[in-house]
Amino acid sequence: MRTRPGRPYPLGATWDGAGVNFSLFSEHATGVELCLFERGSGNEEIVRIALGEQSDLVWHGYLPEVRPGQRYGYRVHGPWDPAAGHRFNPAKLLLDPYAKAFDRTIRWSETLFGYRFGADPDLGADDRDSAASIPKSVVVDPAFTWGDDRPPRTPWEETIIYEVHVKGLTARHPDVPRELRGTYAGLASPPVIDYLRTLGVTAVELLPVHQFVADKHLVERGLTNYWGYNSIGFFAPDVRYARGRGLGLGLGLGEQVREFKIMVKTLHDAGIEVVLDVVYNHTGEGNHLGPTLCFRGVDNASYYRLVAADRRRYMDYTGGGNTLNLTHPRTLQLIMDSLRYWVLEMRVDGFRFDLASTLARELHDVDRLGSFFDVIHQDPVLSQVKLIAEPWDLGEGGYQVGNFPVLWAEWNDQYRDTVRRFWKGDEGQAGALGYRLTGSSDLYGRGGRRPFASVNFVTAHDGFTLRDLVSYDGKHNEANGEDNRDGSDNNLSWNCGVEGPTRDATGEALRTRQARNFLATLLLSQGVPMLCGGDELGRTQRGNNNAYCQDNELGWFDWRLDRPRRELLQFARDLIALRRRHPVLHRRQFFHGRRIRGSEVKDLTWFRPDGKEMTEEDWQNAHTRCLGVRLSGDAIEETDALGRRIADDTFLILLNAHHEPTPFVLPAHRRGVSWARVLDTAARDGERRVRPARGGEVYELEARSLAALRLRVRKVRPWA
Repeated sequence: MRTRPGRPYPLGATWDGAGVNFSLFSEHATGVELCLFERGSGNEEIVRIALGEQSDLVWHGYLPEVRPGQRYGYRVHGPWDPAAGHRFNPAKLLLDPYAKAFDRTIRWSETLFGYRFGADPDLGADDRDSAASIPKSVVVDPAFTWGDDRPPRTPWEETIIYEVHVKGLTARHPDVPRELRGTYAGLASPPVIDYLRTLGVTAVELLPVHQFVADKHLVERGLTNYWGYNSIGFFAPDVRYARGRGLGLGLGLGEQVREFKIMVKTLHDAGIEVVLDVVYNHTGEGNHLGPTLCFRGVDNASYYRLVAADRRRYMDYTGGGNTLNLTHPRTLQLIMDSLRYWVLEMRVDGFRFDLASTLARELHDVDRLGSFFDVIHQDPVLSQVKLIAEPWDLGEGGYQVGNFPVLWAEWNDQYRDTVRRFWKGDEGQAGALGYRLTGSSDLYGRGGRRPFASVNFVTAHDGFTLRDLVSYDGKHNEANGEDNRDGSDNNLSWNCGVEGPTRDATGEALRTRQARNFLATLLLSQGVPMLCGGDELGRTQRGNNNAYCQDNELGWFDWRLDRPRRELLQFARDLIALRRRHPVLHRRQFFHGRRIRGSEVKDLTWFRPDGKEMTEEDWQNAHTRCLGVRLSGDAIEETDALGRRIADDTFLILLNAHHEPTPFVLPAHRRGVSWARVLDTAARDGERRVRPARGGEVYELEARSLAALRLRVRKVRPWA
């Protein structure tokens, strides 16, 4: 096959309309071979080409006869010296780190491992060919007609995130065509788009869609890595979620790229942003006893952080067996190129970074001014999209909630834990709850950050669903095959008196109320709410708080809705609509607790049940479980895009986590106004609206309930 020298950049396989340029970085390799495979099964190697050109540690060549759809892989030559950090083995076919698509998933076999199994296994190289077991990288044609696609660019303060799994959302949806269920196309189908629009969310946060590895030990137990936090291809949408799964339905190789773009465009047309949960902290190759799939065989010593005293082993801040080495410029470049690709070519709107503290580790300490942040902050593309950190990892000093720089929002686990403790009835939560409801200024009120730096959540993919949070005291993870040892034991949950399912009407009513309490608290808090997909439907995992390996009905949405689940869904829709209508519920600035620009009242005021303002003693009282907060809509002190001052209604939110009802004296306001109930989590669906009440009157706040009231101005006749 004819070859030309080609170019070192861009890295990867690049189709230019006339041929394909292949480019691979490897600092320590002594030689690189490009292997092309036939178009049928993809296992027959038809030609092997030595890339003789090397520029700036990049091996490259141009093949004018290659076209999109071509399968390929690499064999990289160099020393097999694990003690020095080198694990080159040309018998192992390698994935392209920059591949835009793969033809299938891994087929586990011993040939995937670079070493010979034995007493001291990874010291001797294995010479068996792995080509039949490993997926092939695929050359793709990036051409796609985006038309008039425009990213929604929803402001942070107006954002409502819906965390969801591509497959789990539609795998059982009765209105999605069977062949589309569990795919990118299924997520973009009219029934799903209509559901998301009527729910009212502004962004979907997709669990990892990068091509990932299903762990060998899970596959051997009949399970899989369902969540996908085990990436191996940082540019490739996973083939599992393609309509044809890459092969078998007559679709072209690399079709998943086109399907993903169609999904993004369709969501954008509906005004919904796409945020990707990305895993750049480690790869699916595991520890020193893991398989040789890509980075390990391309240049182990460059891509991974190795233990200085024993370079045979890996630093592991993630629990995944290895940690990517962002102190190496080419590894950092890999991540930055990947992020820009997903924004510019795939048009996603932002990222949530898994275990983001790992990315900030310069040596062993977490450095908030590390090179990763420096590069992102100066990048004209990435600095303009939504950046969300999971602000911790498993290493020493990895917990960094509140310490990420401007431009970043963070998953706020302190919000989660405080709200759970409060509604469980724990003592001493009032002070922390005050901060969490108002945007967590104790964490984010410095360094130029705003309330929307706090991504608030009560539940997420990792942990109990909302239904299970109010139904189980302990985890029930037996289905994972680890004797219930996996998953967190610190759930801060309460089963409302009975563990698991119950037919007791009183217990069910309490669970429903608690679920509403959590939803109402989340949607009425300052910051960015993140709703765990399915919570609004009462989705259960039967007490499993670590369903990472459950690619089955345990992990999928159940769309068979009975009356209680339909009512919960409508409650969530009404809450989201209420939040979106009222700027006072999603302010851009923190509250000041004082009068603003001539307002008759302070922008934020806290009350105790007797109608008087809370004192420092009330905040410190461990028994304070009932309190109210007034959010003054006429004291926002913010302007819209045209420079006009924003004004809104005034709201009073009452929260009672006590096990007994509490009469709450409504605070006085000016004459001619009254408080009208907007919602009450203790009210039955269809219950008649109560009459408005004036300041000084008592509102009967039921046990374990939340009520929201809006200030109603009485219209006065001109002659009165």
